[in-house]
Amino acid sequence: MRGAGDQRRRGRGAQAEAAAIEAREAASTAFYDMDQAQKYLGGRVTVFADLDSTAAAPSQRDFTRLDEAANAAAVAYISVLDANPLDDQDRSPGEFDEARRAFAAVTERLQKINGDLNGFAERLAPRMARLEAALDQLPPRLSAARDAVAAADAAIAAAREAGMDASEPEAELARAREALARLSSQGLGGLGLAGALSQADEVLAIAERAREAAAELPKLAGKVRNALTSVRTRADAVAGRVEPVRTAMRLLLRGYSQACWQDLRGAPEAIEAGATRARERLNEASELIARAEWKRAQQALTAARAELNAADRRAGQVTGRVAELDAAAADPAKPAEAARFAVRDAQRLAMAQPGGAAPHHARVLDSLVARLERAPKGLTGTNPDYWAYLQELESVKTAAGDVVARIRSERAGQS
Repeated sequence: MRGAGDQRRRGRGAQAEAAAIEAREAASTAFYDMDQAQKYLGGRVTVFADLDSTAAAPSQRDFTRLDEAANAAAVAYISVLDANPLDDQDRSPGEFDEARRAFAAVTERLQKINGDLNGFAERLAPRMARLEAALDQLPPRLSAARDAVAAADAAIAAAREAGMDASEPEAELARAREALARLSSQGLGGLGLAGALSQADEVLAIAERAREAAAELPKLAGKVRNALTSVRTRADAVAGRVEPVRTAMRLLLRGYSQACWQDLRGAPEAIEAGATRARERLNEASELIARAEWKRAQQALTAARAELNAADRRAGQVTGRVAELDAAAADPAKPAEAARFAVRDAQRLAMAQPGGAAPHHARVLDSLVARLERAPKGLTGTNPDYWAYLQELESVKTAAGDVVARIRSERAGQS
């Protein structure tokens, strides 16, 4: 028969074995929890890096340290498990107690690392939420980019069918397709989320420009044809100004000193040459229209307009000069009145300042008054230099306006 002591020993052994098994189960649960957290976070960090590699770099470094600690804890857990096979019935109560303590220690280690992993997950969650919200924008923006490419392709096809030269919008569409191909081939892994969104927006913008340019071609054709007619009419009008300008130049040469017209010498020839160059550009535009090269035709028309504008200005300078000189010769005092009024206006403003006119303004205004008094004295001889007289008066008016502007600027600064 076995004694009471044997029964007590068997009781202690069963209790130790049960405690060790319970500790092993706790360690198994802790290991499972840590392993799941480790795998989940590894996936999240990988996604983070794909979406934004630069922003993810610190998180990757932090996770690497946690991952290494988790791997080491997993090795420790497996070592404890291998070293303590609890199905061995010959173990003593002391050995079961030792196994329980080993499992408890490794459980504590696993739970600590699991807590670290969960804390890391909490810190990572807001950034991931923002990125995933941005990620939700990618499919619709990518779809919009593809739709824009298709719309541009249809608009270009319609323009070609209408006989338009669609080479420029076609080149834009080719750029859009290249950008779309880069987006498709590189994806998030190569571009990151920000890069992918930016690339999708770029495709959309380029394709929209191509579509708008293609849709504009038929309108451009009508505009160019109408412009050709109007610019031809204007070219005829400018060419018709050559003879009146020759007449005006003869009046200047006969009635006024060389100083009054020398800067206009050669004006009739310059106007005639400008009209000729404009007609050459118009002929070029006609040929381009016949080949449906509307953009280049438009550029030729723009060049023709520039020639005509320059010729028109030159003609206006001559006829305007005659009118100004005739008016000054008829009544030299009249143009001086406008300059005198400008000076008086500046004087009134200067005197209205607290304490009267500032010395630096007063000096300038006094010098302008003196110039006004001297200006008529230069009108001497058989053919006075009325042009120099008019330029001097204009210079006085400008200087008086400058004084007014300075006074107002100083007043604004003081307030």
